[in-house]
Order: sequence, then structure tokens, then C-alpha cells
Amino acid sequence: MSLPSKVIPFVKASACGNDFLLIDASTISSDSNPVALTQLMCNRHDGVGADGVEWMYPHPSADTEIRLINADGSAAEISGNGTRCVAAYFCAVHQKERISIQTGAGLKACVLTGRNQFEYEFEIAMGEAIVGAELPIKLAAGEVLGIPVSMGNPHYVLFVSDFAENWQTKASEIQSSPKFTQGVNVEMVVIDGKHDVRARFFERGVGETQSSGTGSCASALAALSTGRVQSPVRVHAPGGTQTVRQEENLVFLRGTAHLVCRGEFFLS
Repeated sequence: MSLPSKVIPFVKASACGNDFLLIDASTISSDSNPVALTQLMCNRHDGVGADGVEWMYPHPSADTEIRLINADGSAAEISGNGTRCVAAYFCAVHQKERISIQTGAGLKACVLTGRNQFEYEFEIAMGEAIVGAELPIKLAAGEVLGIPVSMGNPHYVLFVSDFAENWQTKASEIQSSPKFTQGVNVEMVVIDGKHDVRARFFERGVGETQSSGTGSCASALAALSTGRVQSPVRVHAPGGTQTVRQEENLVFLRGTAHLVCRGEFFLS
């Protein structure tokens, strides 16, 4: 038996359970379709399995430029967790502790704050956020009132007393609202104290995820803007905890990412 000659090298990484494939875009031919390849490779039964692919490109002034495609083939401006996974990769390969990454939401500076074998902790300067006024959304079961937040990508934060069994259904219905012309990432948030919240994430093109970097920022900023918490804010999710702090108008996100494996995807 011989193995296929056409392969795509990849590294798989995970940030608090939010998993990505990291691929050097120069390894695919110019006529290849990154969207179709992403859908194939992210399939959790017939592919490698991931929430999305961070395609890495050369950039004249940054360490790399990344373009995120979600598991369903849709494009996203940025993932805080995906950016941190790319930073971990560059730290491992190039031994750098400060990594600059050009994203669809601007240039992000990642600073290494800790390392334990293949697990890396970074703080990312996420830039400025835009927190909007409360926005009512009509659902089949009634109206909900949440807070829109932009981290360079769109979010809608809904504060709840606890997570209902059908929260994913409600989040999916919110996503389909005509008020979100570019789609939206939905966060359900429970306040646990002055510096702690719990969150659940339902992301564009993926559905429920174990955590979200920009979603953690949006959750914290919505809570900060309404006086529910104080900075820094620990955002606890099923996949782990991330810390968001705010300095004047700037937002910083701290969390871990670990390199899981590397391999080759066979092309037929």
C-alpha cells in the first residue's frame, strides 16, 4: 500500500477547548479552494476535526497574517483563541516571546506570559471595543434584551440567572435575527462576583464552542459597561478560564493555548 502523494501539512492547537488547524497557505496550490479544504479538514468524522482553520500568510511587517475560515466554510474577522494558537505555534517554531499577527480585525500583539512544555500563556492586546446600547430581539418565546459588542467581529451578550437546558436553541434563534446582517456570536453570561462571570458561547459558522477569546472579551465588556463587574474579569467557560482587563479604552485578553499534534491531510 502506498500513501497519497498530495498532502497538506498542519498543526492542531487548542485554546481552552476551542480547536484550530494551523496551515501555512504556501503549502497548497494556487488553484486550491481554502473554503472547501477547511470544510473537509474540520469534519470531525471524515477529517481531522476542528472549529476552524487559521490559514497563515507572509506579511511585510508582522510575523504572519492569518485568515480564519470556520468549520462550515464561512469567513470570520478574528478569533482571539485562534490568534493565541498561532502565537503558540510561532513561539515554538521561532522561539519568539512577542508575536505580531495581522488579522481581519487589525494587528494584534501577543506577549508570552508563561510556558509549560507545549502549553503557552499569552496576553493579547485586542485593541478597542465598541459596546452598544441594549438591543431588544424578538424570539418565538418572547423578547430578549442583550448588549451588542464589537471586537472587530460582532457579539450579542445576554445576561441570565442560569443556563437553561435549551440555551443553544435560543442562541441559534438570536443569530437568525434580521438585525444582525453580518451574523453574530452569542454569549450567555452569569455574574458570579465582582471579578468573575460564567459564559456559554454560540459562534457564527460553528455553533456551541467550549470557549471563545473575543466572546470572553465581549462578555466582560458588557458586564463592565453595565456596572456588574470590575476589571480584571475572569471569564469561566467549559473549556477553561480567560482573563480580560481594560485600560482606558484598550482591552487585553490573557489565556492559554496548547499545541496538540502535527500531521498531514491526504488529498484524493
